Amino acid sequence: MENQTRDVRRFSRFYGGILPHGTEYDFRDKKRAISQHIDYMLNRLQVMFQWKNLPDSMPQKFVELYLQTNGNFCAYKYKGDLYAFTGGLGGPPDPYYRPTIYTIANPALELSNQLEIDKECVVVANDSLYMGLLPLCSRFATAMVETELSLNIATINTRIVSLLSASDDRTRASAESYLSQIESGKLGVVAENAIFDGIKAQPYAASGNSNTITNLIEAEQYWWASWLNSVGLQANYNMKRESLNSAETALNLDALGPSIDDMLENRRTGADKINAMYGTNISVDLSSSWKDNAREITLALASINKDTDPEPDTVDNDGGDNDVD
Repeated sequence: MENQTRDVRRFSRFYGGILPHGTEYDFRDKKRAISQHIDYMLNRLQVMFQWKNLPDSMPQKFVELYLQTNGNFCAYKYKGDLYAFTGGLGGPPDPYYRPTIYTIANPALELSNQLEIDKECVVVANDSLYMGLLPLCSRFATAMVETELSLNIATINTRIVSLLSASDDRTRASAESYLSQIESGKLGVVAENAIFDGIKAQPYAASGNSNTITNLIEAEQYWWASWLNSVGLQANYNMKRESLNSAETALNLDALGPSIDDMLENRRTGADKINAMYGTNISVDLSSSWKDNAREITLALASINKDTDPEPDTVDNDGGDNDVD
């Protein structure tokens, strides 16, 4: 163990601290596990949208990160460069009770200002309610971590075949010595008859639910698939223990689109406002798997519409229906 720790420190020192936490994962550290789940998902979501013609001072990485975590960002030109800032919304509300002032503070640029929205700056929203994706990710990450912790405990419990109880310290020491020999791969030897009289064994595995691990795996798959579906990726969580046909796998296609469509529409609206105010030519569209899913859904709908079109001989040239026996 000490050698392993030294190796971890050595690699951490040589490679800039890329292994700061060692190699053992602690399932009981819920906060860290939840944070890691969220970070990994945010990494995946970086390629959800593709921005084009962004200025060098507005990297797409931070544009998307601000939108997904903060729910919005402020586009503001400062000293000739267009930046994306995060800040606070406030000011007197407009007729629809929307904020009119965006407060920003950036120590690196030595900038602190209150900007009038749509006159001095443009606010781009991730979604219609400026929520971002952190609340959604936190919900599913928490559920995933709780399920993983239960699965970890259930897996450890499978090592316990029976519970041993000893009536005195001498008997306990004999039992521990016997178990130690078995663990080390040796045949255990009982030194005296007292161990048989003083130790009682209670079967453990039979008293539990034999399907616990299977149920937890299914729960984990359900949470993971629901999380992916909520961000527009197709993932099946059907619990049938058999193959699924194409109709069953396509059942949730309609549920994938609305949230992604809302996020894309808000990004396009923001890009249009930035172009109008600052003379840029920024555009945004779906990317990666999200773009492929949208294309597949469009083709599927086109195929369905084609199959449901009326037969040619049942339609008049003027658009009316012919009488068909």
